[in-house]
Amino acid sequence: MTNSIEDLKWRYAVKKFDSEKKLSDKKIEDLKEAFNLTATSYGLQPIKMVVVENKELQEKLVQYSYGQEQVAQASHVLVLCVENKIDDAYIINYFNQVKKIRDTSDAILTPFKDGLLKTFRTKTIEDIKNWATKQAYLALGNLLTVCAIEKIDACPMEGFVPEKYDEVLGLEDYKISSVLVLPVGYRAEDDMFSSLKKVRKDFSDSIIEIK
Repeated sequence: MTNSIEDLKWRYAVKKFDSEKKLSDKKIEDLKEAFNLTATSYGLQPIKMVVVENKELQEKLVQYSYGQEQVAQASHVLVLCVENKIDDAYIINYFNQVKKIRDTSDAILTPFKDGLLKTFRTKTIEDIKNWATKQAYLALGNLLTVCAIEKIDACPMEGFVPEKYDEVLGLEDYKISSVLVLPVGYRAEDDMFSSLKKVRKDFSDSIIEIK
């Protein structure tokens, strides 16, 4: 049985990928599945993942990633995005999907749906984007754990220029905006960071137990 704690100890934020090594289609499908299975608030999934496997585009994105070459070296670059618009139609479509998959009655769904519609109508565009971005972070955490278990190397990034990523990847056409970047692949043998010990707080400084 896989030891998940040992897998998490193996993981680190890769600083140099082996650009000659590619992830298999199966590995990428697993990451897609992991993303789609991520828990999100209300189950609304206000996020999408763009999978980039195009060296020309990856190299172009480096300049908008503050020079982080991992974007070009990686097998694939996963760009986590949020929906630009969460409106009545989006929420109603979610409940239609629930009914389709679970055959749940309107008597059960309608009160929940009406409550959610009312809640979101009171939120500003900025409120909704901040909420959706938090869901993207949930997905990032999930992806990093799955990467560790599957022995896929990764480097989570907040350091990039979202507007330029959106422009280069044509994300406006999909009505989404980038918020996080995750290059994935395999670490280079000469990445010095792969052998460094993790620096973490002692349990006494990070864990509070209430019994």
